[in-house]
Amino acid sequence: MNTKTEASTSYLDLVKWLVAIGILIGGVYANTVYSTLFLFYRALAGVAIVGVAAAILLTTEQGKAAWSLAKEARVEVRKVVWPSREETTQTTLIVVLVVALVGLLMWGLDSGLSWGVHAVIG
Repeated sequence: MNTKTEASTSYLDLVKWLVAIGILIGGVYANTVYSTLFLFYRALAGVAIVGVAAAILLTTEQGKAAWSLAKEARVEVRKVVWPSREETTQTTLIVVLVVALVGLLMWGLDSGLSWGVHAVIG
């Protein structure tokens, strides 16, 4: 009995995916057909179409899992300790300085090796 329920759920999820994809394709087609309308109206319709497709997809097993993942990610982002402006500025300056130093070192090494090869080859 459980297998039958899972099979019908997966079939229903497939139908929902196909309907959502059809809605999105229809929205793209409608956007090209009504290209003479104001961009604002077409953008508003596009947002509505994507919203309807997303609402349909959120009712599938994959959609529920994606929504759960997004909620968990938001919780984790809240736990992050963000650096202060001063720490960010100092770290950025250190990185720029080290990159410039390594760039000069590589330029000097390349120039020295090039000079050495020209001296040997002639």
